[in-house]
Amino acid sequence: MTQRADSPPADAPSSGHERGEPTPGAPALGRLVGLDLARGLAVFGMYAVHVGPAPGQNGVVGYLMELAQGRSSALFAVLAGFSVALITGRRTPKTGLAGRQAVAKVIIRAVILMALGTALTLTGTPVVPILAFYGLFFLLVLPLYRLAAKPLALIAVAWALVGPQLLYALKPVVGGRVFLSYGQANGPVSLFFTGGYPALTWVPFVIAGMAVARCDLAATAVRVRLAFTGVALATTGYGGSWLALRVVPGAAEAVRKAREGPGMSSGSSVSPDSIGIFGDTPAGMLASAPHSEATLSIVAATGVAIVVITACLAAMEAFPRLRRLARPVIAVGSMSLTAYVYHIVAIWLLNTEDRTTSSLYVLLGFIASVTVLATIWSRFFQRGPLEWLMGRATGIARRIRG
Repeated sequence: MTQRADSPPADAPSSGHERGEPTPGAPALGRLVGLDLARGLAVFGMYAVHVGPAPGQNGVVGYLMELAQGRSSALFAVLAGFSVALITGRRTPKTGLAGRQAVAKVIIRAVILMALGTALTLTGTPVVPILAFYGLFFLLVLPLYRLAAKPLALIAVAWALVGPQLLYALKPVVGGRVFLSYGQANGPVSLFFTGGYPALTWVPFVIAGMAVARCDLAATAVRVRLAFTGVALATTGYGGSWLALRVVPGAAEAVRKAREGPGMSSGSSVSPDSIGIFGDTPAGMLASAPHSEATLSIVAATGVAIVVITACLAAMEAFPRLRRLARPVIAVGSMSLTAYVYHIVAIWLLNTEDRTTSSLYVLLGFIASVTVLATIWSRFFQRGPLEWLMGRATGIARRIRG
């Protein structure tokens, strides 16, 4: 499973980032190990959501579990947009034959992800696999691949403003958020509207990732501006929600009652405390809680994702020793599709819902096992097994001529 030096890997959710050798003057853009570090952190965050202790407990562990809720999947979605941009030409979108081949690669990846995500759903695991949604996201943002950073950012903002409101208006037609019985799927309705990651409110994350990828990330000034932008977005989302729930009459009480309701299915990947447009009150539109699908939640989670990505890129460039220390996490991030599928299959085989072992130990076992496997694998191969298979499948796109 060797890889050509000029070909991108087929990792999804981390699909398509380039892995050429570092070039002088652009260490952050050589192997882009900072992106792999961010992906590795996102993988661990998803593990925490799916098999870790319940959020909201006292102490550091409870805080970390709460921090992972919604934000790790949002980070994955932003990185998915990064991947689309990398496949289709990061700073300068590909045109002509190269552009058509790149589009074909994205389409092939999308179809495979949707099929794989559906298969994982049918295993009956007590989580909501994100891969089928990812495939749809790839298809929906593909028409935008030739746009520059600014128009992409503006579209992401507009979608974040309109999407949640549109979904709220459509609620009487499509129904509230429905978490189906394990192993069931609801096709396009779930993917677009009622699933764990409805496209109508999650696509802004992907478009934001494309906008970030279009920036000159080798420039320190650009990374600093992105970091400040991320902080501003997070502050606006969380601070705006905090303020709105206290200023709008009755909003805080309505949200409190919604949280005391039956909540989400315990088997979903969504926090039981999540509320929003699928709650019983319009006040949920002011919430920034994870998976609330409200505008402020999208803005806040996007800001956190941008801060994480820029921090990882900057740290990997500025601190070579840290890069060596973070190598195991980077290895996991470099094969994030394999790592993601690994934990879904492991949950299915081990039936973690019936476990008697502490959930914290289960989480640590998942993290340790995938880290060891990824580290060993990366010593012999440049990409993970599923990434290699994805690369072989998307290689068909090179047959497009004229």
